[in-house]
Amino acid sequence: MIKRRRGGSEASLSFLDVISCGFGAIVLLLIIAPVGDPVALEEAERNLQTVVRELTEKLFDTRGESVVLAEELKSRKEQLSELEQRVARLKAQLASVEKQSNQVAQSKVVEEVQLRLALQVLTEEMERLVPQDSVKNQLIGGVPVDSEYVIFVIDTSGSMQLAAWNRVRAEMLNILDIYPAVKGIQVMNDMGQYMFPDTRRAWMKDSESTRRRIINALDSWAPFSNSSPVEGINAAIQTFYRPDRKISIYTLGDDFSGRSIRAVVKAVDGLNQAHRGADRLVRIHTIGFPVHFSPGRTPNEAAIKFAALMRELSYNNGGTFIGLTSLQP
Repeated sequence: MIKRRRGGSEASLSFLDVISCGFGAIVLLLIIAPVGDPVALEEAERNLQTVVRELTEKLFDTRGESVVLAEELKSRKEQLSELEQRVARLKAQLASVEKQSNQVAQSKVVEEVQLRLALQVLTEEMERLVPQDSVKNQLIGGVPVDSEYVIFVIDTSGSMQLAAWNRVRAEMLNILDIYPAVKGIQVMNDMGQYMFPDTRRAWMKDSESTRRRIINALDSWAPFSNSSPVEGINAAIQTFYRPDRKISIYTLGDDFSGRSIRAVVKAVDGLNQAHRGADRLVRIHTIGFPVHFSPGRTPNEAAIKFAALMRELSYNNGGTFIGLTSLQP
């Protein structure tokens, strides 16, 4: 029997182990060791450092610009705040100027009204000095008295009833006295409501008894009023005007509650065909009662509007505006 040798096989395996370890070491070295051109690697590193430095510088520049912009924004906000305060001061000054302007305008109106009241006092004094034959000239105290028919349009509002009714009665008597005889009389309030409903749309015959009846009826006559003579004037013209009639409308009131003076003047001009002194259908006279003219106080707006409206209506329609200075008869 032949015995085999095992020594050669073991040596072959050892050699293979050594070769494998060496090859693995070479592979590991290849993996760890840098591969490529060293010069190119250094250039890439320098470029990378340059890029990092540039980006760092830009970051610092951006931070600096951010600080500058923040300071500029803060400065702009402060300027804006100052401008807003200046605008607020200018608005306050403008409001003050407008208030002063309104006060001056209102003061001018008051002065104008006071001047007209003073002129009225002079007119009343002149009336006492006018000779009796002035009636023949159809002008008394500046009031044309050439009409053959007379219509009273009376404000029956609460302010007139409470403060001016005694003076209303006195002025009614004065007006009737300057017309010794007329062909017809009618009385309505500023809303167009008749004092005597049974005489609606008809003339009352002039007589002493008719005049006494009118004056006596004032004591209990108090229909609703909106403190605007427009409706009464329109009703008087539309109802009673005829081409063959000379008519005078006497408006007695203290204030005007309407919105537009111009609209009223235009409407009455269109209805009455007024042309500043000629071709009017009826004359429109006005007596203003100083109910809202307290001494030392500014008249209210409604009273000023009434004076402005009725002065314009009277002038446009051949009449006279009379502003009383007192509520005492």
